[in-house]
Amino acid sequence: MSNKLIIPCLIVALVFGACTNNSDSSQNSSKQSAADMVAEGKPEVAEITAAPKVPAPIGNRPPKKLIVNLETTEIEAVIADSLKYTFWTFNNTVPGSFIRVREGDEVELHLKNAANSVMPHDIDLHAVNGPGGGAAATFTAPGKESVFTFKAINPGLYVYHCAAAPVPMHIANGMYGLILVEPAGGLKKVDREYYIMQGEFYTKTKSAGLLEFNNDKGNAENPDYVLFNGKKGSLLGANTLEAKVGETIRLFIGNGGPNLTSSFHVIGEIFDNVYVEGGTTVNHNVQTTVIPAGGSAIVEFKVNVPGEYVLVDHSIFRAFNKGAIGKIKVTGDANPKLYKQGGF
Repeated sequence: MSNKLIIPCLIVALVFGACTNNSDSSQNSSKQSAADMVAEGKPEVAEITAAPKVPAPIGNRPPKKLIVNLETTEIEAVIADSLKYTFWTFNNTVPGSFIRVREGDEVELHLKNAANSVMPHDIDLHAVNGPGGGAAATFTAPGKESVFTFKAINPGLYVYHCAAAPVPMHIANGMYGLILVEPAGGLKKVDREYYIMQGEFYTKTKSAGLLEFNNDKGNAENPDYVLFNGKKGSLLGANTLEAKVGETIRLFIGNGGPNLTSSFHVIGEIFDNVYVEGGTTVNHNVQTTVIPAGGSAIVEFKVNVPGEYVLVDHSIFRAFNKGAIGKIKVTGDANPKLYKQGGF
């Protein structure tokens, strides 16, 4: 997401404390404090971040008590070219902050609604077993804060979104994100992880250079834009994803919808592993994976040849005409045994 989207400090707090002093004694003190907290059963603040980066893997640790902080905001930011849109967000970004927890973690979620919001907001996390996925407990008026607690018992990659009425409008304005519940023992190690979330936007002109939601286009399922990470070109140019030859990439991909199913494809690559619908079933050697609205997938692939690899929704008009396109730039030595221009 461009820094034009008013990306804040992301309400990021490192799992082992918020200390920024790099001395050995300070680090040891911080780690000891975290250990004491776990021993006493006190919660830590979860590390969260916005697209396309994700928090560090959890790995092989026991379950913990965690606090997750999210704030709902209503902001104007660039959606395409010089046009702005009135986005509704979690933590000022589209998609909202990536949340990473472990199977068995007890999560205390704090949802604050910014004081200058016009609308009440809430959160429905598809990783939650409970009424409304948390929405029933987090309906929050502007300037207020709500809290609820859940235990993450099902590993997988899950969508979260606002479920306040009118639900389609809140989602269409950008109120969605992903929460990963890592399995016990963690995911296998890869070289790079990125966060991509598709969503469509239905617009009309509010004032010169500013767009807002168009309910009629939403009902007709006729979006003006279908975008990765809330902005045309969010994964192009200076924002192109990067990797090196020989590295394995893991993409956490979500589809906020609210209407369209994504046919996610990387031109010039084959997915070695696809965690189907973000769950624990793994498929192999996949060209294009289907991601329903309100769904997700995890894809993994090794890059063996340098060059630029284009990410698309293979419902291809969306990619080239409505914005669902990005790139991964892979650098390193050529591999003529696998790919070269010209004949034998």
